[in-house]
Amino acid sequence: MDVIEGRASSAKTGQHVVLYARSGGAWWIQPFSEHPFTEIQPNSTWKNTIHLGSDYAAVLVEPGYHPALKTHDLPTEGNGVVAINVVKGQTPAAAPSAKVIHFSGYDWTVLDAENDRGGVINPYDPDNAWIDHKGYLHLRMSLRDGRLTCAQVNLTRSLGYGTYTFVVRNIAHLGPSAVLGMYTRDLGGATEGPNELDIEVSRWGNPIGRNAQYIVQPSAIPQNVFRFAAPAGVLTQSFRWEPGTASFQTALGATTRPRASIVSSHVFSSEIPAPATETVYIDLFDLHRSKNIEQRPVEVVIEKFEYLP
Repeated sequence: MDVIEGRASSAKTGQHVVLYARSGGAWWIQPFSEHPFTEIQPNSTWKNTIHLGSDYAAVLVEPGYHPALKTHDLPTEGNGVVAINVVKGQTPAAAPSAKVIHFSGYDWTVLDAENDRGGVINPYDPDNAWIDHKGYLHLRMSLRDGRLTCAQVNLTRSLGYGTYTFVVRNIAHLGPSAVLGMYTRDLGGATEGPNELDIEVSRWGNPIGRNAQYIVQPSAIPQNVFRFAAPAGVLTQSFRWEPGTASFQTALGATTRPRASIVSSHVFSSEIPAPATETVYIDLFDLHRSKNIEQRPVEVVIEKFEYLP
């Protein structure tokens, strides 16, 4: 991400700027879907952070305007749009190289930026992800300047249809504000939305709630979410992704045996995305929607990732 700024001449009270970055043939709202508006200061200037792209757009809009989160065509003036300006991006002279770690036979890129996973902005620190002497992946949330920093890794390639398996150490110690996500996500898919299959471990702020769920995005559709209680101890979390179906399963222990002790399973048969440019993410982030949620440092260990076509 980088800083973008400008001036909205003759802007009226209540108007805002909506920012877009172009990537993968589409325009993506900036900086995050949960924060689509950039405030105009009394001196007519505006400033925000933005994900890097090939082109950038600043749209001056009226109060009450509802911007698209992803679009292949920018809006035109009228219907709440006052003005629009598009500029071409420039390639930096020396782009910083991302941290890459090797886990379970694959290369994974470590996030070093802010992210709004879970609907809030969290900072991510690449030092929060590492591989130990056994080859296990460690992810942690650690305190920095009074704020929790998070951890995310993602595969450097797409895998497509098949079985995705994650062997996870005991997650009973996760606090109510922590979320562990293991998922495939395609941000450049042909359809609107994240095109995402998720396994998530969290109590979502409720200390006595069920602590795990399977999701086929969009999660706003009730039948796309299946919640269950995950016990303490090592668990094998997996899903089988096929045309038109996604079959999720959680089993006790580090095993791929067909007759393993099954904790939970569920099959989804609607809203199933097709493979395109998706990749695998493993994410540990902080849910701080409420100041009453207990926030504390935490660490999780992923013993193994396995993919079978």
